[in-house]
Amino acid sequence: MNINLFFVLVSFGLLMIFVLFKPLDIKEKEFIDVPMFEVKSFSVYELNTKSLNDVIIADRGIRYNDRYEFFNINYTDKTKKYISNMKAQKGFYKGNIIKFSGDVNYVRDDGLNFKTQKVNYNKHTKIAHTDANYIAYMGENKIVGTSFVYNASLKKFNSTDVKAIYQIQEEQK
Repeated sequence: MNINLFFVLVSFGLLMIFVLFKPLDIKEKEFIDVPMFEVKSFSVYELNTKSLNDVIIADRGIRYNDRYEFFNINYTDKTKKYISNMKAQKGFYKGNIIKFSGDVNYVRDDGLNFKTQKVNYNKHTKIAHTDANYIAYMGENKIVGTSFVYNASLKKFNSTDVKAIYQIQEEQK
């Protein structure tokens, strides 16, 4: 084989590779909201100089630059006279606000209990509010409504479109 023919065939082969095969097109993507870390069996304990304030326990926790995201969250607030607990399928914690969503269940030691689909809770002011339908219980008393604002510090429960069943206790002599 002639050397010139060899170089012509090699050049033709390289030209065909250049024409027929496209190089890999890698596009640069900009990620705005990237988690810093993700942990299974996540726990957060907030302490002050005297006692334990809050406990957040979740099956999975994701830490972003500005917030936490929890799955199967269990939040306990021990800062007031009554210990209160909120459980939900999801939770978002940013600043002093915790947003609970999916089968939210609030229970307090004195018997107050409410169930709804979403609640926003401010840890600083101790105010929980929702625009979703809810059912609240206190002993045998039952309240059904479309939204509420509950101030745990003042023990006030404001609601809209209320239907209540209240059990009047007889006075004992």
